[in-house]
Amino acid sequence: MNRETTNRIRFVIEDLLPPILRDSRVFLWLAKRVWGEHVSDLASFRARAPFLTADEYETLYRNHPRVHAGTDNSAACIRYIKEAVAGTSICDVGCGTGALLRHIQAANPDLTRLVGVDFVVEDAAAIPGVEYVAAKIESLPFKDGEFDTVVCTHVIEHVLEYQAAIAELRRIAKTRLIIVVPREREYRYTFNPHFNFFPYTHSFLRAVHPVPEVHVCKEIGRDIFYCEDRTN
Repeated sequence: MNRETTNRIRFVIEDLLPPILRDSRVFLWLAKRVWGEHVSDLASFRARAPFLTADEYETLYRNHPRVHAGTDNSAACIRYIKEAVAGTSICDVGCGTGALLRHIQAANPDLTRLVGVDFVVEDAAAIPGVEYVAAKIESLPFKDGEFDTVVCTHVIEHVLEYQAAIAELRRIAKTRLIIVVPREREYRYTFNPHFNFFPYTHSFLRAVHPVPEVHVCKEIGRDIFYCEDRTN
């Protein structure tokens, strides 16, 4: 299933269903018909966010089914990311299986370094010229300004200490930082282990405060694309 399809489904269940139904046991019952008890596990995971152990966090993500074939990003977001990449050294933080790295590599044949980071990298695809590093986004093992462009898509919504994560992304980015998050509202029962929710572009701008003068923040379908220039 591609991102465009899940976005259409999200429009129905997030925007058309009234909150009184969306948070109800009726919705939970229906959701379990699709995903079983994992929906209840996600609700408990989110409710216990401040008290989760590292093992609990990793276990849920290892067991969480991958909905999208390839990348979590829509074709439109991928196009914007490829056009926004600057320089010859790129780091994709939260790279997953490495699908986005393939797109970036194909669009930028002159890259000298391409690195993918995730806290679990065992299932990342072996791509010639790509280096994988296992690390948490809140503590990245790189020098200040080590990469010309840092990309981070569909990660910030999963991170409890998201401000520390954004600070780390900014620290290692020399020229440009690109972030993509889903544009969504919070409900009790969801199909994703998200902690943070950004229904509007200004909701996300508050999360990345202070915002530099040179930046772009726009809606792309049901996602928010953010790009800032680190040279100013």
